[in-house]
Amino acid sequence: MKAVVQRVKNASISVEGAIVGAIDAGLLVYLGVGKDDAEADADWLAEKICGLRIFEDADEKMNLSVIDTGGGVLSVSQFTLLADARKGKRPSYGDAAPPAMAEALYERFKASVARIARRSASGVFGASMEVSYVNMGPVTILLDTKKP
Repeated sequence: MKAVVQRVKNASISVEGAIVGAIDAGLLVYLGVGKDDAEADADWLAEKICGLRIFEDADEKMNLSVIDTGGGVLSVSQFTLLADARKGKRPSYGDAAPPAMAEALYERFKASVARIARRSASGVFGASMEVSYVNMGPVTILLDTKKP
């Protein structure tokens, strides 16, 4: 699995003009599921993301996690994170999981986050979504469960 994690002041997702998920301060997570991913990847990634110490403490040092701050996690399914654009101009998505598998692992990730974080929200799997957010910092972290 691959994830792009952004520390945000607020974030929301709309589908066909209606907000389907929103958080105040917390983390916006774009999640890509690969064909070789498993439930263990979803659980590990949820723990890792919720435990990332990327929020400032009283001394303005990034020392707090979203758990510590009571912030929310907004998850967005994004298969394009598995794009391979090394050859030609059109990206290949051969490493992305098939839709049924990707949806099941995305749901597993969301359930794991919901058990850990105080607040969680998400987009709609497979939908065309509009994502709005204010990145704080900016802070953006890339995670990949397949990289040592």
